[in-house]
Amino acid sequence: MQFLTVSDEVVPLIYNLNVKQRFTDVQTVLGCGDLPFYYLEFIVTLMQVPCLYVLGNHDGAEQTDSGEALGEPRGCLSIEGRSVLHGGLILAGLGGSVRYNNDAGAQFTETEMLFRMWRLTPRLLLNRYRYGRYLDVLLTHAPPLGIHNGPDRAHRGFRTFLTFMDRFKPRYLIHGHIHRSYGFSMVTETHYQQTLVINTAGYRLLSIAATLGAHPASSSEGEASWSS
Repeated sequence: MQFLTVSDEVVPLIYNLNVKQRFTDVQTVLGCGDLPFYYLEFIVTLMQVPCLYVLGNHDGAEQTDSGEALGEPRGCLSIEGRSVLHGGLILAGLGGSVRYNNDAGAQFTETEMLFRMWRLTPRLLLNRYRYGRYLDVLLTHAPPLGIHNGPDRAHRGFRTFLTFMDRFKPRYLIHGHIHRSYGFSMVTETHYQQTLVINTAGYRLLSIAATLGAHPASSSEGEASWSS
């Protein structure tokens, strides 16, 4: 299954009337936070594909030009704190960043994120019983601690995500939050244990095989492809 993953930046290449023609093979969009609702709605409307997403630290209620208040992007499915089976892949979501101020948006302390992980655990155990594995893909906004993250508190990663990967062994952890323009790291793909951690700030194209026991292989910058 081919995914278009988006996060943090409105990319002109995607916010374009030719997006469907440009990404003809994409079957699902994955959003990793800090994107205006109109952007996700535009993508799913023109591409006519599902969108699964988590929230970023700058996300919050928005108003349309007509004054309508929106709490979420229309036509998209939040997987915050949830696990879903989609196209033969098990996905779960834990959005938000490390808490660094009192602004609106999804921000959590390390303890709060750990609690969110444990709340998700019963469903992951059920996945293990039903499908033979906990999950395939974890969507987050922030990165794991020490992987792709920045030196300041606002862009620090979660230690909880390291614990998550140790315990539940997702094939992929896909995050945003760390813009390449920040210059923290040019590395966008890192192997940790059995998980390939991917920074999708901006966008990426990912082709993920829905095969039990598959493991990530190498990929090219800007467009990644894996098979088992």
